[in-house]
Amino acid sequence: MNSSPSSTLSTTANRDLLDQSALSDLAQRLVEAARRAGADAADAVAVRGVSQGVEVRDGRVEESERSEGDDVGLRVLVGQRQAVVSTNDVSGDAVTKLAERAVAMARVAPDDKFVGLADPALLARDFPDLDLLDPAVPTTAELERRALAAEAAALGVKGVTKSGGASASAGIGGMVLVTSTGFHGSYLRSSQGISATAISGDGTSMERDYDFTSAPHGADLLSPEVVGRSAGERTVARYNPRKVETCKVPVVFDPRVAGSLVGHLVGAINGASIARKTSFLKDKLGQQLFAKNIRIIDDPLRKRGLRSQTFDAEGVAVKRTALVDDGVLTTWLLDCATARELGLTTTGHAHRGVSSSPSPGPYNLHLEPGTPTPAELIADIKQGFYVTDLIGSGVNGVTGDYSRGASGFWIENGEITYPVSEVTIAGHLFEIFKSMQPANNLEFRYGVNAPTVRIEGLTLGGR
Repeated sequence: MNSSPSSTLSTTANRDLLDQSALSDLAQRLVEAARRAGADAADAVAVRGVSQGVEVRDGRVEESERSEGDDVGLRVLVGQRQAVVSTNDVSGDAVTKLAERAVAMARVAPDDKFVGLADPALLARDFPDLDLLDPAVPTTAELERRALAAEAAALGVKGVTKSGGASASAGIGGMVLVTSTGFHGSYLRSSQGISATAISGDGTSMERDYDFTSAPHGADLLSPEVVGRSAGERTVARYNPRKVETCKVPVVFDPRVAGSLVGHLVGAINGASIARKTSFLKDKLGQQLFAKNIRIIDDPLRKRGLRSQTFDAEGVAVKRTALVDDGVLTTWLLDCATARELGLTTTGHAHRGVSSSPSPGPYNLHLEPGTPTPAELIADIKQGFYVTDLIGSGVNGVTGDYSRGASGFWIENGEITYPVSEVTIAGHLFEIFKSMQPANNLEFRYGVNAPTVRIEGLTLGGR
C-alpha cells in the first residue's frame, strides 16, 4: 500500500487513464460503421469511469473498493427512426456488429419526427479550460486517513454516542462524443468526497445526522475534521426532539435543503415535461413567478464546478443562463428533440448515458443570495419552523402541490430553539415561489446551491 498522501497524474498508469485517444478512435469507428451499415446519421458516446472509496466504522476499515471501466453507446438514425445500443465489449468485429444491430433496430422502430442530430451551426467550437481535473490523485492510504479523521472528529463531539460510519472517495470520469456531422469533443473531470454520520442517544431515542463535502479538486474540500465535527454537532442538536401542533407559520430552509426548492422549479421547466404538458408551469414562460430580486442561474461553465462541461450530450455549445431573472421565468431546459417538438431551439441542456437517447437536464444551479443575514431573515418570526432535513418526495409536478416530511428546529421570537421532528410541511409551489426570500449566505458546495431561504405561510402538520 502506498503511504504517500497522493500520486500525480504523471505516472504511466495515470497517463494511460487520461489518454482518451483510444476512446475517441473507438467512437469515430462506431459512427463510420453505422454509416456503412445504412444509417443516415449517427453519434457515439464513450464514457470512462474510475473510482476508489474507503468506508470506516469504529476506527477500522469496513470496505475498500476500486472500479474502472469504459462503456460506449451508439445512436443511429434511419429516416425519422432512431435506435440506441451500448456495450463494453469492442473486441474483434464487435464494432461492425454493434453498428449493424443498431441500424436493424432503427429500421423497425416507430417514426418520430422530432429525432435528429443537432444543427451543425449550434455545435460547440470553443472548449475553455474549466480546471476540472486535479493532478493529485489520493492514494488508498490517504482516503483511509481522511475517513478515519472525519469519524474521529464526529466521535469527539460531546453527546455523540456512536459512529454511523465515515467514507472518503476519489474518481475520474470522462466522455467522448463523436457525430456524423463532424463534431468531436471530450472532457475529463475528477471528483473527491468525504462524508461522516454520527448518532446520539440510544434505543428508541437515537438521532442521526451527517455532513459531507465534494469537489473536483481535493484542495476545495472541507477538511475531514470539519466534516466530522459538523456531523456530530448536527446530530447532538437534534437530540430529544419535540412534537408541535398543526399550524400555519413561516418556514425557513437551511442551505442544505433550500436547493431542493430550486430543484422543483427545474424539474417543472424540463422540456420533456413541457412537451408532454405534465408540468404545472407549462403556460408560465415569461411570467413573474418570484419576487423581482430573485435570480436562479444555471452555469455549466463555472470553473471547478461539480457539473461543469463545455458542450452538451449532443455537442451543442453551453452557456451560463438565468432561468429566472428579476423573478421572471425566462426559458425551458431543452435538448434538440424537445426543442423541435415545441417549435424552439435547443438550450444546450442535453444529457445522456451510453444506453439512452438525449434528454434535458441542468448543470450547476444556484439561487442568487439576497441582502439579509440568516439571523435578520428570522428576526421578526414569532412562531416558525427552521427545516434542516426533508424526507420523501411528495411534490406533484403536474399540479404543483407540495408536501414533504421534515425535521428541524422551532423558531420562537426570532430565535432558533428546540429540535422538532415528525412533521409535514405543505403548500403549493406557486405560493412558495412567490414568497421566497433568500439570505446572503450562499456557498457553492453542491450541484444545486442556495442560501438560507424563508417561505411564508406553509402548513405545518404536527400532532
